[in-house]
Amino acid sequence: MGGIGASPCDLDREFAPQIAQLLATPPIQSALEYYDELIRSQKHDGVRVSYSGKHGKGVCANRDFAEDDVVLMDQMLVGAQHSLNKIDCVVCSYCFRFIGSIEFQIGRRLYLHSIGASTGSTSDRHCHGSDVGSSTGCSGSTNGNSNAVPQEVIMSLMDGDTSLPFTDQFCLPSIVACPGGCEGELYCSQSCADSDWDSYHSLLCTGSKTEPSRRSALQKFVEHANGTNDIFLVAAKAITFTLLRYKKLQRHPASHESSFPLLMEAWKPLSMGFKKRWWECVALPEDIDSSEEDSFRQQMRDLAFVSLQLLKDAIFDPECAPLFSLDVYGHIIGMFELNNLDLVVASPVEDYFIHIDDLPGSEKEEAEKVTRPFLGALGEDYSVPCEGTAFFPLQSCMNHSCCPNAKAFKRDEDKDGHAVILALKPISKGEEITISYIDEDLSYEERQVQLADYGFTCACSKCQEELLI
Repeated sequence: MGGIGASPCDLDREFAPQIAQLLATPPIQSALEYYDELIRSQKHDGVRVSYSGKHGKGVCANRDFAEDDVVLMDQMLVGAQHSLNKIDCVVCSYCFRFIGSIEFQIGRRLYLHSIGASTGSTSDRHCHGSDVGSSTGCSGSTNGNSNAVPQEVIMSLMDGDTSLPFTDQFCLPSIVACPGGCEGELYCSQSCADSDWDSYHSLLCTGSKTEPSRRSALQKFVEHANGTNDIFLVAAKAITFTLLRYKKLQRHPASHESSFPLLMEAWKPLSMGFKKRWWECVALPEDIDSSEEDSFRQQMRDLAFVSLQLLKDAIFDPECAPLFSLDVYGHIIGMFELNNLDLVVASPVEDYFIHIDDLPGSEKEEAEKVTRPFLGALGEDYSVPCEGTAFFPLQSCMNHSCCPNAKAFKRDEDKDGHAVILALKPISKGEEITISYIDEDLSYEERQVQLADYGFTCACSKCQEELLI
C-alpha cells in the first residue's frame, strides 16, 4: 500500500537481499520435487501436485475417486488452537485429539466458566475479525450456567472422583504433560509431546525449565497475542519450526554450508505457501470507510511489529536474523490468512450426550437423572468443537471452483487435526481436484467480491454460465 510508508523494522533494510530470496516463489521443479516427496512420505498416492500456466499450482487425481471417497488426509505443517477455545476444549497440542475423559472435559469447562474465564472482556480474544483485520470467524461458549452444578461436584468431575453413566464407551487418551513443565500445552501421548517439543515447542515453552528472562519475554508475547490476535501464536510456531529445522540441518555431519543456504533449506516447507503481507491482503472491515484504509492497514502493520518485537526479545537467533524481519513475519501471517483451512475437531462431549439421548426408554431416564444437570449447565453450546488455524501443505495447493468436485469435511471417525478432503462427485484420474474457498451458494457478484480477497476473478463453469444470464 502506497500510503503506509517505510517499514519500521531495521532488519527489513539490513537483510533486504536475503529476505527477497526467502519470499521468492520457489522454482517449479524444486516445488514439484518437494511435493512429490511429501506425498510419498504421507502415503497420499491418490493425488499429485501439478503446475499450469493458467492457475499455477493445483492438485490432480492420480486415480479414480467415487463420490464420498476420501481424496486426501493432509497433516498440518503448523497449527494452533484458538486461545479462547482452550476454555471449552482440552486437546493434544500436537495432533489436536481430545484428551482426558468426558468427565474431565465437562468439569474443566464448567469450572473455568464458573470463575469467569469467558466474560465479555475476553470473549473476542481469539477472534480474527473486527479491529484486527482477519477474515476467520470466531466462536466460543458463553451460554453455559455452571451455577446449576455445585462447585464440589464440578471439582469431583475434574479430579476423576465422579463418573457419569456410559462414559466408558467414549474413552479418551490419558493426559501427558509438557516436557518443559508449562501448563499451557498438554498431549495425548509421549510421542506427541516429544514431536511437538522437537518441532516447535522447545523454543516457546514458558515452563520452569526455561531460563527466567526468556520465559518472561515469552509470556509477554503470548499475553499480547491473546489480547490482540492469536494468529501471532501460529506465526511464532512457523518461525520456531524453521529455526529448529535450521539447527537440525546444522548438526548434520554432511553439512558444510554457510548459515543462509541452510536457512533457505529449513524454510523450504513454508516457502511453498502462497503469501502476501498480512496488512495488505485482509479484507477491509465493513465498518471502515475506504478513506481510512491506509490508516487501518498501518495500524495492522504496527500491531504485527509490536508482536514481532516481543517474539524477538524471547527467541531471536542472529544466524537466522532475516527470519525476524517484519516483511517475513507479515508474509507468514498473510500465508495463514490466504491458505488456512480452519482447524476443527468435533467434540466427544457432543457424541456422549447424543448417545444418552438415543438410549432406550428406561435406560435413558435413569442416565438423564445424572446427566441432565450437566447438560443444562453447559447450555446450548455443549457441543463446541476444537477450533483453530492451521496451514495444510497439500490442501493449500487446491484451486477454487464455485462448482467444486471435493470439499473439506470431517467424518465421525476423524478424531484429530488432519484436513480431510472428500469427493463430492466422481473424479477421474488426471482431473483437477477443486474445493470452494467461499460459500458457493452466494450470487455471482457476492462470490466475486469475496474471491477478490484471494487475488483472482473466478472463471469456473458456474461463473461463466451466470455471467451470460
